[in-house]
Amino acid sequence: MSDFFAEMSWRGLVEDSTPGLPEALAEGPVTGYVGFDPTAPSLHVGSLLPILNLARLQRAGHRPIAIAGGGTGLIGDPSGKSDERQLLTREKVAENLAGIRAQLARFLDFSPGPTQAVLVDNAEWLGELGLMDFLRDVGKLFSVNQMIARESVRRRLASESGISFTEFSYALLQAYDFLELHDRYGCTLQMGGSDQWGNILSGADLIRRLRDRRAHGLVSPLLTNAAGTKFGKTEAGAVWLDPERTSPYTFYQFWLNTADADVVRYLGFFTFLGREEIDALAAETERAPEERAAQRRLAEEVTRIAHGDEALARAERVTDLLFGRGGAELQADDLLQGFGDAPSSALPAAELEGGVALSQLLAHTGLAASRNEARRLISSGGVYVNERRAEGETTIGRNEAIEGRALLLRKGKKQYHLVRVEE
Repeated sequence: MSDFFAEMSWRGLVEDSTPGLPEALAEGPVTGYVGFDPTAPSLHVGSLLPILNLARLQRAGHRPIAIAGGGTGLIGDPSGKSDERQLLTREKVAENLAGIRAQLARFLDFSPGPTQAVLVDNAEWLGELGLMDFLRDVGKLFSVNQMIARESVRRRLASESGISFTEFSYALLQAYDFLELHDRYGCTLQMGGSDQWGNILSGADLIRRLRDRRAHGLVSPLLTNAAGTKFGKTEAGAVWLDPERTSPYTFYQFWLNTADADVVRYLGFFTFLGREEIDALAAETERAPEERAAQRRLAEEVTRIAHGDEALARAERVTDLLFGRGGAELQADDLLQGFGDAPSSALPAAELEGGVALSQLLAHTGLAASRNEARRLISSGGVYVNERRAEGETTIGRNEAIEGRALLLRKGKKQYHLVRVEE
């Protein structure tokens, strides 16, 4: 067994922990869990840190449990939220859970063995929970004074929307999850973000009161970038782990565009690279930040972990094309899959057989508001077809399409549009 707590500490992943946790981890294998809310059919990069924390726990010789909260997902966690979330239907929660289960299997080892990962749905026990029994056995152990003193609750109480009793009860249900996992799996550790600290302590206290056993908590810092804004949000919205929602190319670019002020910290948070290698990349960033060696390594490692070697290779080929080698080397499969979430449109192959004026194509795709505007863009040198500058108004035929299947149009430096040629 490796020293899980020591590794989490040097990576900057320990914001707070209960007394005695390092000693408990050193005594032998422990079982620890993290909960994930099924608010969408895919997790996003904001979920990546707790997923990797579970993976580190498993690699250190301990047993990880992931809760896909089919029960608590019907309620909604108020932590970090300024307004009450839209309640999901049972059918939508079930649909979301199916997607999350498949994603977690990329990061955790579910094969039989002493450290076999476990995925559970807390609807198994919360759905059968009787209100009177719950209030008598669990509710009486919680102090309302302590609950309203928590920052997440105080913030909501001070807001115009307030907090419903439904969300206020979430802390009790999360504590009950910890108790249930302790009884079923011998779970004695819960991990999460620092906004979960109060809920985690409640669960540990419930286990102490009802089972006379010691349980622990460990929370990591809430993710923000150097500018103080929420991690994982872009102009295009959330960055998803599902390649159908966020293509591996766009995922790769998200990490490649990490600021110098964040990249070393993110290498510790989101990769399995060792301390010496991260220190070397930090020194290289300090010496030659323009080379962006740390960003390239971060993008490579996280994309490989999340999507595999083949998707990484495709993302790198598209990146090399767009920012280096030129359009002739791009393959249609790379383009169609790499730009899966880019603005795109379909064009019947028959229309290209006779040729389409470039200005007409730009207007059709919306890169230009009209053909007149398109002609002005072309004459100013601001239009590219398959990453080659258009030297003037021209006719685009089927032979210009890469392998006869795709055209990549660009206006200016960054505004792309993918044209899929369909039979």
